[in-house]
Amino acid sequence: MSLFLQRLDDPHPLLYDGGFGSELFARQIELTNSTLANESYPEEVVDIHAEYIAAGADCIGTNTFVASELHLAMADKDPTQAGALARRGAELAQRARELGGRDVFIAGSIGPSPGAIEADAGSTDFGIANDKVRVAHQRIIDALCEGGVDFFSIETQFSAVEAAMICDIARQTGLPIAVNLALKYTQDRKSKQVVYRTDWGHSVADLLDVLASGQYSGGDNLLDHVHLVGVNCGAETRRSEHTGMPYALHGVEQFKAAMQERGLDKKLITYPNAGMPQLNSALRTIYSQSPEEMAAFIPDLATAGVQIIGGCCGTTPDHIRAFRRALDP
Repeated sequence: MSLFLQRLDDPHPLLYDGGFGSELFARQIELTNSTLANESYPEEVVDIHAEYIAAGADCIGTNTFVASELHLAMADKDPTQAGALARRGAELAQRARELGGRDVFIAGSIGPSPGAIEADAGSTDFGIANDKVRVAHQRIIDALCEGGVDFFSIETQFSAVEAAMICDIARQTGLPIAVNLALKYTQDRKSKQVVYRTDWGHSVADLLDVLASGQYSGGDNLLDHVHLVGVNCGAETRRSEHTGMPYALHGVEQFKAAMQERGLDKKLITYPNAGMPQLNSALRTIYSQSPEEMAAFIPDLATAGVQIIGGCCGTTPDHIRAFRRALDP
């Protein structure tokens, strides 16, 4: 059993890091694809990781969220760079861990494709071909594995189907897997019940059912290979009660209910945005939830049984430092 899985058996939550792209922006590094910083600004990438480690993070995510050849092509960059950029991202995280002198875990960040995929759109007229999606994710997963990550964080997923495809590839490495949906508030018109769904209309129940179905894994139940499920990102523009930490709590509770209905027991992970993004007077993006506001929810998340807690866009080392104090009063 890996050290990461052994640590998951400890009931005390692990602390994930915060936003990465937003930290690049804070350093005035604005690229057409944030993964390019792994080659263009390696010291800054290491520094961001190191700041999160110093703030108390137990896990850091590689700067590879948009590393795939599909994203690079969309940014008019050389798609053949994908593997090298992803491997470099893992190596920079490793360097930060060595400099920090702490035994933190490195999560290989894998984001969604830049648009709907064929399996969801129904054709390649409107969706990215399934085989291209698989090839792109295979290259990133292989590179991250070679770079020495401890587990995969399949994050900000809009499609339960694409998440299953990625899991099918990732399970072949034998590394632990976390799957995170990016959800939004949805209210059933008849029952008025609030059900979170992705932009492609997938709920937490859909994710569990698609993973279990074996439809995208040669008949194998992918839940046997997934160790954590949860939510990340997420920002409602009109409902503050469903943004940031409140969103994380609502999402986690829906995962717990869906798992209970299916007799499942998976560990939970959540790292939401720091509230709603806004433009300040200098036309720079800022986020609505302060470190203290977000940290106030940490005890609730721990009580809900969340095993890994962190932040996404807009969360900073200051947020993670406040989370650490809330976890270890």
